[in-house]
Amino acid sequence: MNQTDKKALKDFFQHDEFARQNGIEIVEIDEGYARTQVRIEPRHLNAGGFVQGGLLFTLADLAFAAATNSHGTLTVTSTANITFVRGASKGIISAQAQELVNHHHLPFCEVRVTDEAGNLLAIFTASGYRKEGIPSIS
Repeated sequence: MNQTDKKALKDFFQHDEFARQNGIEIVEIDEGYARTQVRIEPRHLNAGGFVQGGLLFTLADLAFAAATNSHGTLTVTSTANITFVRGASKGIISAQAQELVNHHHLPFCEVRVTDEAGNLLAIFTASGYRKEGIPSIS
C-alpha cells in the first residue's frame, strides 16, 4: 500500500463523525493492518471510573474498518464480538487490527486493544462484507 493510498484511506475515515468526536484516530495503516488510538478523557469513563466499553468497541471497530478497507473496496462490519479482560482509566489506549482472512466478500479480522504498558484490555473479532458496485475508496 503506497503513501497516497494510505492518506486517501485516512481521509475517508475522517468522515466517521462518531469516532472523530470521541477523539479516536487512525495512527497506522497498511494492507490488512491498522492501529487506532485514543487518549482517555473524563468523558470516556463510566460510573465506575473505567473506560466505557462502547469506546473500546468503537476504537476496535475503526481499526477493523481501516484494515479491511485497505484493499480499496468498501467493507462494512457484518458481525462483531468483543471480550473485555481488563479496565483502564487513564493514558492512551490503542487497537491493532490484523486481517486474518482476506476473502473477496467476507473478510475476518482480530483486534487487540491494549493500554500504554501493553496490557490487554479487550479482544475484538469481526467479519465484514465487501460491497460490490460501490466506487473504490482509494
